[in-house]
This record gives sequence, C-alpha cells and structure tokens, in this order.
Amino acid sequence: MSNEKVMKKAKEIIKNHPIGVLATVESNAPHIRYMAFYCEDSEGFTLYSATKKNTEKVEEIEENGHTSILLGYTGKGLNDEYIEVKGHCRISEDEEIKKKIWQDSFSRWFEGPEDPNYVILAITPQTIRFLNNEHQQTEEVTI
Repeated sequence: MSNEKVMKKAKEIIKNHPIGVLATVESNAPHIRYMAFYCEDSEGFTLYSATKKNTEKVEEIEENGHTSILLGYTGKGLNDEYIEVKGHCRISEDEEIKKKIWQDSFSRWFEGPEDPNYVILAITPQTIRFLNNEHQQTEEVTI
C-alpha cells in the first residue's frame, strides 16, 4: 500500500472512529487510557488529542515521547478493521492548533481555546498497521 493510500485510509478510520487507546510509558511499563483523536485533512499526517497540562500523560510524554495508539475497533464483531499507530508524541501549546482542534464539548474541562491548561498531544506516526482489513491480513507501513 502506498503512503498516500495509507494516509487516506488511516484518516478515514480516525474520522469514523475517533475514540481510541493511547499508550505511553510510565516507569518502563505501558500506561493506557482512552482518548479522542483528530487528524486534520489539510495537514500531512499528525494525530492530535486534547488534554490538560497537569496530567500524568503529559509528564510521561515529556519523559519519553514514544507512544502507541489503537483506533477503529467498534466491538461489533471480531472482523472490525482497526489501526495501530506507533510514533512520537510531543506536547503542543500552539494557539493555531488549539483553535483548530477545539470543540464545544471541551468546555467541560477548559474555559476555551486560550485556557493555559489546555494543551494538545501531537503524535507523528512512524509506523501504521492495518488489522482485520479487507484481505484479512495485517499490513504495516513505515512512514
């Protein structure tokens, strides 16, 4: 699968199934949690997720930026297509990105896109694996 096709298919899965699992590293062990992910069509391929600045995940990412994400499995059947993204995560306070990612539902946790406690996890993929795809094979692509 070409990188262009990979990006298109991965963005489609993320758009249709934005809730996934984010794994970070805590004391040399995996630490996982559910998060909502966004991938802007106008940009290359960066996954974004909103979070509070003063969280364990931010501390873990600052110490070790390696991450893994699972997205797409809906639980409707054992053959649901999903992706695994392995990459590097950084904390972004870029005002433009914060405004692009902002959703009204974030008001539950933040006062607005200018809230200083509102930060973005920006994940740059290194590999993407498609599982349970139409050919029932695992496909892995290095980005």
